[in-house]
Amino acid sequence: MELTELTPMQVRVLGALMEKRETTPDQYPLTLNALRNACNQKSARNPVVAFTEGQVGHTVRELEGLGLVREAWGARVAKYEHQAGKVLGLQSKGLAMMCALMLRGPQTPGELRTNTQRLCELGDLDDVHYALQRLAEHDPPLVTCLPRVPGQKEARHAHLLSGEPDPGDYPTAAPPAPHPVDESLEERIANLEAEVAELRREFAALSGH
Repeated sequence: MELTELTPMQVRVLGALMEKRETTPDQYPLTLNALRNACNQKSARNPVVAFTEGQVGHTVRELEGLGLVREAWGARVAKYEHQAGKVLGLQSKGLAMMCALMLRGPQTPGELRTNTQRLCELGDLDDVHYALQRLAEHDPPLVTCLPRVPGQKEARHAHLLSGEPDPGDYPTAAPPAPHPVDESLEERIANLEAEVAELRREFAALSGH
């Protein structure tokens, strides 16, 4: 199987869809506005970005062309869902590991174990190492181990969806994960804002008839 190298924006949009499917299934699939909010979260993201809805929409169309995203059927407002599992040939654990790496950047096995808790059920660190090994041995490989930075106890792993990473781009460890309560609260606020925006658009559309 051949994979087209993804841009950082494509990786962020796809990763956000992968995350929200597991963490907020009642809000999934996502509208463009909700997807923009998911991409631009200040928690659980490295780096933090500020995409516009137009940029997200353009990126969604690119991902649709690659078969990684599709528009959900039956919704009054356009909503989108990922097809990463089907295209990459991954199950829940592999998708969870890839999602964390796509949204947070390179991480140690310990960080990955913490950052995938809300995405799937992982056991101990041996389980994490085994999942990483499977991803590294995937055809084509989906993760790689970065050279250890002086002073670090553990090596970090990075995804390969955008090609081979430059170790110089990641001189320090990823920032620690925020408190789960803070992250959950920010997600709920972002989802509520997206719902209000959609309701306003629907109301405006109905009022115009």
